[in-house]
Amino acid sequence: MEPTSLAASPGSLVDRLCAAASAHDLDALVGCFSERYVNETPAHPARGFTGRDQVRRNWEQILAAVPDLVSEVSWIEDSHVVWSEWEMRGTRRDGAPHLIRGVVIFGVEAGEATWARFYLEPVDPGTGDVNAAIRDTLTRTTSNAVGTSPGTGGAGNGRTAG
Repeated sequence: MEPTSLAASPGSLVDRLCAAASAHDLDALVGCFSERYVNETPAHPARGFTGRDQVRRNWEQILAAVPDLVSEVSWIEDSHVVWSEWEMRGTRRDGAPHLIRGVVIFGVEAGEATWARFYLEPVDPGTGDVNAAIRDTLTRTTSNAVGTSPGTGGAGNGRTAG
C-alpha cells in the first residue's frame, strides 16, 4: 500500500483555501468548493447556504472590502473531515480593523469541500469579562437569544464565508 500524498489529503484543501484567500485569488478559492457544497452555520442557521456560486459572491465582497486580508489556519484531519481553526485579519476600506477567528469543520471529497459547519465570528473587542458575558447571555430577550440578532439580517454581516 502506497502512502497517501499530501496533495490528496483532506487537510491540503484547507492549506489551498488559506493560500488562495491570502493571495486574493478568487478563482483558486472558489475552486476549493464542490458545486454541491453545503454551508451550515449552527449559531446563525439562517446564514447557511448551498453552492459554489454563493461562495464566490461571499468572497467577492470580502476581498473587495478588506484589500489586505491575510489568513492563517491550523488543522487536523480524520478520514474525509478536516477541523480547522482560522484567523483572518486586515483593514477594511473604511479604515476599521477586520479580525475574524473561529473554527470551520469541512467535509472533503476529491479535494473539494462538500460541506462545512461554520463557526467563524468577528472578534469582539469588548472589555466585559466572562461574568459579564454570561450575565448578558442569560438576560437577552428571547427574540435576541434565538434567531437573527438585531442589525445582522442574516446577510452582509462582514464575516468570512466559505
